Amino acid sequence: MGLIWALIVGGVIGWLGGLIAGRDVPGGIIGNIVAGFVGAWLGTLLLGEWGPVIGGFAFIPALIGAIVVVLILSAIMRSARRA
Repeated sequence: MGLIWALIVGGVIGWLGGLIAGRDVPGGIIGNIVAGFVGAWLGTLLLGEWGPVIGGFAFIPALIGAIVVVLILSAIMRSARRA
């Protein structure tokens, strides 16, 4: 049950990151989950673990990290479309 909860929370974090950034995450639901997990890792690495912990993720650093990941992914996808 913990894995399912982590996937749901990771997906929500990725979705919120895309909403706040104003960009769509490539890959739909799977992309949201990946952006949430990678964003949580990046945010925790850079900002530490503070704020509320939900599903094993420190929510605020994970959300900030997800926003950064979404912006990076959208820039990469935009440049790949131009080429």
